[in-house]
Amino acid sequence: MAITTGLVLTVAGCSGGGDDDKPDSDASAEQSDQDNGGGGGPDAPDDNEVLAEVKGGDDLTLTFNSAKREEGGFVTVTGKLTNNGSGLWLSPGWSGDEEELAAKNKTSMAGAKLTDKSGKKRYYILRDTEGRCLCTSFSKGIQGGDTETWYAQFPAPPKGNNTVDFQIADMPPATIKISDE
Repeated sequence: MAITTGLVLTVAGCSGGGDDDKPDSDASAEQSDQDNGGGGGPDAPDDNEVLAEVKGGDDLTLTFNSAKREEGGFVTVTGKLTNNGSGLWLSPGWSGDEEELAAKNKTSMAGAKLTDKSGKKRYYILRDTEGRCLCTSFSKGIQGGDTETWYAQFPAPPKGNNTVDFQIADMPPATIKISDE
């Protein structure tokens, strides 16, 4: 009985199934995205397609590369944010006004919203069970001249309502079209 228990514990402890010296590529990539404040979540934006681009406060350019309706009833918007200024840009005002969630989202895009004019509804960024937004966090800011990828996930407007306005902080609204891929 003692030998059987020891074997079960040994097998359970070794059930990793690969080289222990090699990092798990998915976990490494995810941690790297979180560390650099980059896109994080879904696939990187398609650089070849530009749905919209707006320029605003602090010499920023916000580019929209995709807006895709996903299974499960949400929309993922991706793009790039470029700091055209010379200094470090931090994201004050981009995290939203929700005081109870501010500490978890203070360097993020949590204050973004989609407006469906035809459906007369506004959609706010989705949150996880701990209140963190399903969006990019720019925890280290963006240096002057640098560009970072970003993403944000929202509840999806009804099918057929594919043209929405994306708005965040003092940036002008951008009209984007949601694809049904």
